[in-house]
Amino acid sequence: MSRNVQTAIPLVDFGVWTKSLDSESENGDSYVVKPSPNGVLLVVADGLGHGPEAAAAAHAAMACVESYNGQGVIPLFQFCHSALKKTRGVVMNLAFFNGVDNTLTWLGVGNVAGVLIRADANANPAQETLLLRGGVLGLNLPQLYATVMSILPGDTLIFATDGIASSFADTLTSRDSPQKLAEKIGCQFSKGTDDALVVAGRYRGF
Repeated sequence: MSRNVQTAIPLVDFGVWTKSLDSESENGDSYVVKPSPNGVLLVVADGLGHGPEAAAAAHAAMACVESYNGQGVIPLFQFCHSALKKTRGVVMNLAFFNGVDNTLTWLGVGNVAGVLIRADANANPAQETLLLRGGVLGLNLPQLYATVMSILPGDTLIFATDGIASSFADTLTSRDSPQKLAEKIGCQFSKGTDDALVVAGRYRGF
């Protein structure tokens, strides 16, 4: 079962493509978008494996994000780690678009890919890749370090779970809308052997 969703909020435009494993009725990949007065929080979680237990872990992670939103990036990961100890665990990426100072703060634990495409054709590098920390929230939490970088309107963030082939990053451009970009990546690079989720977010600025 696949589902395409488009959401527009004042600071960031989002596009989403998601597909559960054909043999499963529930998707173990999940995401949440949370606007705030200063910015927008995006979190993507992938429950280990697939099926109902993976979905339960991912949903528990999203519920934790909803409950502790505003506590800071690293504390949010720590809260989620504690809340997920009775689940099979998740790997998770977080990004916060700050519209006040035009920055992106991001952090990843596990193997959810994160790529930022620069809108400026002369930018060097043209893409930034999220440095992932090995670990699983709920099972083993690594030392956490968040990265903060400047962003400009038009810069586009992609989060993709491991049901998407990592080679998707080789073909990225920011010419497509976030929804079209998410759909292209999902349709062309879904492995078909796991749940898959792609979220694309284009920064607009205030």
